[in-house]
Amino acid sequence: MRLFGVFGNSVASAVASAVVFAAAFVLPAFDRPAQADVFGAETFMLGNGMQVVVIPNHRVPIVSHMVWYKVGSADEEPGKAGIAHFLEHLMFKGTPTYPAGEITDLVARNGGQQNAFTSYDYTAYYQNIAVDRLPMMMELEADRMRNLILSEEDVRVERDVVLEERRMRVDSRPASILSERLDAALWVTNRYGTPVIGWEEEIQALNREDAFDFYHRWYAPKNAILVVAGDITLKELRPLAERTYGKIEPVDSVTSRERSTFLPQSADVRVTMEDERVRQPRWQRTYVAPSVNVGNREQTYALQVASEILGGGSTSRLYQSLVVGQAVAASAGAFYMDDMVSWGRFVLSISPSPGVEVTDLEAAIDAALADIVTNGFTEDEVERAKTRLQAEVIYAKDSPTGAAQTVGSLLAVGLTLEEIEAWPERVADITLTQVNEAIRDLLSESPTGTGILLPKGDV
Repeated sequence: MRLFGVFGNSVASAVASAVVFAAAFVLPAFDRPAQADVFGAETFMLGNGMQVVVIPNHRVPIVSHMVWYKVGSADEEPGKAGIAHFLEHLMFKGTPTYPAGEITDLVARNGGQQNAFTSYDYTAYYQNIAVDRLPMMMELEADRMRNLILSEEDVRVERDVVLEERRMRVDSRPASILSERLDAALWVTNRYGTPVIGWEEEIQALNREDAFDFYHRWYAPKNAILVVAGDITLKELRPLAERTYGKIEPVDSVTSRERSTFLPQSADVRVTMEDERVRQPRWQRTYVAPSVNVGNREQTYALQVASEILGGGSTSRLYQSLVVGQAVAASAGAFYMDDMVSWGRFVLSISPSPGVEVTDLEAAIDAALADIVTNGFTEDEVERAKTRLQAEVIYAKDSPTGAAQTVGSLLAVGLTLEEIEAWPERVADITLTQVNEAIRDLLSESPTGTGILLPKGDV
């Protein structure tokens, strides 16, 4: 759960689509809002089970309005790969109140921006808009939570759009193809081995019934989180939320998120791919890592620090060793995703310098990693990494959209607001010993998948 800066690297952004009532039972189940300091966020529950979070930021009169559903591609049934992302597209087709095209027109006419994205573990819809237009956006989003309408023609046309998106984002990019094949080999039966956008053959078979089955099962108040960040207070937001989302009848269709934590007998995986479109070779390695939900959760904060030391910019271990020192690499980076419902992943991504063979690069990487296992990091490295991570808090507070994304995504995978707000203190408490133990465990014991991308004829 690195709070800040990781969101943009997530699978969510990789598959982001470019789009772009009944009884008044309402009422807050809790009148004692949680409150803390990083974001100054507050929360309460509507009577139908929907969580509401407000993150005040009064610098400018705008808000970022997001609805997060605790469902993603890893919740899809076998054979229905891509249905979560496909439904995300179809959600813009309208309702009886807001027919096709009306949602997009309304947002545009009122000067707002909107988008949606799907990840392994959640799906989100948002509008960035002037605060006086917020009630309209809440009416709109609440309406399509349960009142979506779809024609066979809508489904056929949008399925073609998704297939084209897959061709653009995956099939036309050798690096994306390699990542897809590497994930499939590494994760085996875990649903993280299935691409968020889906396999082409299964996308082609998705139909209107599949979309409605998924929609009616997962799009319900108690499976949703409303996050509003910007020029608004909890006192102002509460009546708006009760008047819009609070009027939706509770739905019991949502069941527990059945996720496999099974990992097959450890066997490191290696996938090598050559493609005539490749100009710059690439080497990457994914380690199956602890997440906030699976594995040794106590190590997640230490691994966040380790990730920063290894690949956090031009002063990082790998960059200084491979790019500056040995000159065998043109770039070197690392990132850690622990904000997952099942296992997390710790990824190293490195490109060789011109003229350097990937085998020579890999030998240099393995030597650098072996040195870390043997000698560990230094106290100075750990303290500087912690300082850099904590400095990102300042930027997180500046952007309503960034704050809403961070809080919403972490709540959607099961963290509490209190845990999110306590992040700086948890990182500050991490010791050199904890960081070294965590990185040794990861590098020595975790299953890995190594992917190598080469120009055609270099294998």
